Amino acid sequence: MVWVKVAEKDAIPKNGADEVVVNGRKVAIINRDRLYALDALCAHQDQSITCGKVEGDVIECPHHFWHYNYKTGELLDYLQNVSLPTHAVEERKDGIYIDIAEDP
Repeated sequence: MVWVKVAEKDAIPKNGADEVVVNGRKVAIINRDRLYALDALCAHQDQSITCGKVEGDVIECPHHFWHYNYKTGELLDYLQNVSLPTHAVEERKDGIYIDIAEDP
């Protein structure tokens, strides 16, 4: 695992989300009570969830309305045992960093 700087400090506004690419992976970063990071491509048809509606601990894929817990990556409907990988993320003095595996 390697910590990678992906954005400037405060780049993701409170209650906002943004997508970054880290080591070839599209990652959604969500700023709620703290920062959360999970793979951005929905398990349904590889569409980005980043611009989806966020309510509580859930982000809704805007393309076909699948729902994920953005804290755990777990898919909350349709299929069991499906989840998106989550990643450690933190805001430091000089930016936002994600700890992510080298290979997608």
